[in-house]
Amino acid sequence: MPAIPAPFLIADFRAFWASRFMATIASMMLVIVIGWQVYDIARQTMAPRDAAFLLGMVGLVQFVPVFSLTLVVGVIADRVDRRHIARAAVGLQLVCAAVLGWLVLHKQVTIDALFIVAFLFGVARAFSGPSMSALAPTLVPREILPSAIALNSISWQAGAVAGPPLGAFLYAAGPAIPYLLATGLYAATVLALFRIGPVPRPAPSLLSPWRSLTEGLGYVRYNRIVLGAISLDLFAVLLGGATAMLPVYARDVLHVGVEGLGPLRAAPALGAALTALVLAVRPLGRNVGPVMFVCVALFGLATIVFGLSTNLGLSLAALVVLGAADMISMYVRASLIQLHTPDAMRGRVSSVSMLFVSASNELGEFESGVTAAWFGPVEAVVAGGIGAVIITFLWAWGFPELRRADSFSAPGETGAIRGDENPSPAI
Repeated sequence: MPAIPAPFLIADFRAFWASRFMATIASMMLVIVIGWQVYDIARQTMAPRDAAFLLGMVGLVQFVPVFSLTLVVGVIADRVDRRHIARAAVGLQLVCAAVLGWLVLHKQVTIDALFIVAFLFGVARAFSGPSMSALAPTLVPREILPSAIALNSISWQAGAVAGPPLGAFLYAAGPAIPYLLATGLYAATVLALFRIGPVPRPAPSLLSPWRSLTEGLGYVRYNRIVLGAISLDLFAVLLGGATAMLPVYARDVLHVGVEGLGPLRAAPALGAALTALVLAVRPLGRNVGPVMFVCVALFGLATIVFGLSTNLGLSLAALVVLGAADMISMYVRASLIQLHTPDAMRGRVSSVSMLFVSASNELGEFESGVTAAWFGPVEAVVAGGIGAVIITFLWAWGFPELRRADSFSAPGETGAIRGDENPSPAI
């Protein structure tokens, strides 16, 4: 019988893992359904390029609250119980899903309504991202944190694999069904978060909120490992993200409809989930920096292949490779950031990371929508993949500390440090 991964022996981590898994399924169902509805409604009166631009606007609408609130929420996450913030954020998502379900049932859903709810989801993400990221490392000892990060990735990726095809299947059966199921999953997520007991918290900061915020930004600015890892993700995914154009490919390039959109949206998560499972059992030990850069370049190359493909099988294969490469690079980045950040600053550093990730995802969707409106969807995806490869080489040259990172241990570390302690900055 295979051994149970060490993090799963901790009850609070199991509750956290379950909450993340259920919330991810709900969120991914809504992502695919909202994107499809926006594009499908727009295509009734618009050409593909104009409808693709509206898909990009969905990303921008979600980014505005994340950009406005995330850094402030990071300060709050270092001062207020992170469990409370996460519960409130998921509660807002629950309300959004219920409202959309009601609108669809009564045939009153419009593009404006979808944009409003997308904005509110951005608000919820601004609060849930930093609080959940800062909460996770306090639930396990530091020596098993890389395994916990891989398992957290599995929960997210497994939900991302199950959510899109489930959402597409349920939408085909009845447009309101995925919204109603998402409402129930969010409710179960809140209950799971209430099962997490009190966690150690850093000593209250004596700094003002503004000084506390600038201190977090300064830490990221001067820690070359953290800055390089966060910014690499920002620019590579900003340019190379192809997922925003998946409704366009499903409807007008591959001609597979909403039923094919589900597998397309799930393919990257499938590659990532399988890779995360391997990493949870056999974590990376050496040459973590070079591995990360190779995988970011592979992410860009897979994006190019997907962009040029007109065959569903090849497109799915390219997306699986894309997800696997992104999973490895994300695993390395997340481990380096968490292990090089003291607990007292994890909320603020996580908020900066969340802001960069959101910029890469939501602004990446906007960038794809604008580029697609100018040059066409296929050209937008291919150009983005080329840009991601170029960014990889530029960052490998500009951040030699990251390129030379050999392991996850901080320089001078002499022993395992528990996640509930308050170590000094490693760099």
